[in-house]
Order: sequence, then structure tokens, then C-alpha cells
Amino acid sequence: MSVPHYDLDVRPILRSGGEPFSVIMEAVGKLAPGQGLRLLATFKPVPLFHALGARGFESSAREIGGGDWEVIFAPTGAAAQPPVNSAAGQQGGGRPGTGSAWPEPVSEMDNRDLEPPEPMVRTLEGVEALAPGQTIAVLLPREPVFLFEELRSRGHVWRGGFEPEGHYRAVIRRGGGEPAS
Repeated sequence: MSVPHYDLDVRPILRSGGEPFSVIMEAVGKLAPGQGLRLLATFKPVPLFHALGARGFESSAREIGGGDWEVIFAPTGAAAQPPVNSAAGQQGGGRPGTGSAWPEPVSEMDNRDLEPPEPMVRTLEGVEALAPGQTIAVLLPREPVFLFEELRSRGHVWRGGFEPEGHYRAVIRRGGGEPAS
């Protein structure tokens, strides 16, 4: 038995000049495992396809008349399960950086206004400056797929997700030892 889609109509927000991204991401956060999102918008939200695709959703869109669109974001196998965001298999979930194995970050780095590859370079420098088990919080303009590959190769773990403002926040724990207490 499939779970019915969560219906979200952001057309009133868009028509009043608002930005619905935070409302959409809040709705995605409320989805049950295996549940999809049915979104109604005043345009085809192509940037959202990538953002939710990175979270394990496939999209299908159709124009429903008057310039309005219906988009179904259906979970793939990855979206139906809690995300695994590290080489060590740490379960994601909750606010990044929370949980008994995740100490509070020793610092926060804002890399949102930098041009590639500077966000990745600065983040790696920040992680390498940590003692094993310490964490750092990093704000990035988008989901850092290439950074994740590099962190994995160096034995570090992370948790992260999109913030309501639209940027990506990652909390990275330096590998090479037990978490700091």
C-alpha cells in the first residue's frame, strides 16, 4: 500500500511575491518514509528538481493550465530511508551536529559568497585544523557533492542539509579518533 502524496500549493505565496522555498523544505521534512510531495506552483520549478533530487526524489512535472504547474516529487529508494551521509555510515537526521557522537562545532565557517573551488579548499583547511573527533559547521551556497567525496577519502564524517534560507549547512567531524567529549 502506498502512502498518499503530501499536497502543497505554493501559488498564493508566489502570486504575492513571496519565496516558498522554506515552506517547501519544511513540508519535505514532514514527509513520512516513502511519501511523495505534490506541489502546485505558478511556474515549472526547475531549480527545485536538483535540490530535491539530491535528497533522493524523482520529479515529474506537467502544466495544468493558466501557466500553473503540478510537480510530483516521488521518493526513490534513498529517500524512503534515513540518509547516510558518511563513509562510516553515520545516520543523518535532526539538526546537523546534534546527537551524542556529535559534539558542538568548535567554529562556524561561512563560505556562501566564495567562488569554486574556494569553498571546498577553505572547508578542508578548517577540517584539517581540527583535533580528531572535533566538529566544524560550514555554510555553503549549494550541496557540496565534490567536498563529500574528498571528506570520505580522508576518513571524515558529516551531517548536513538545506537550511530554510536556501543554503547548505554541513557539520563535519574530523576522523582519526573518537569523538571529542
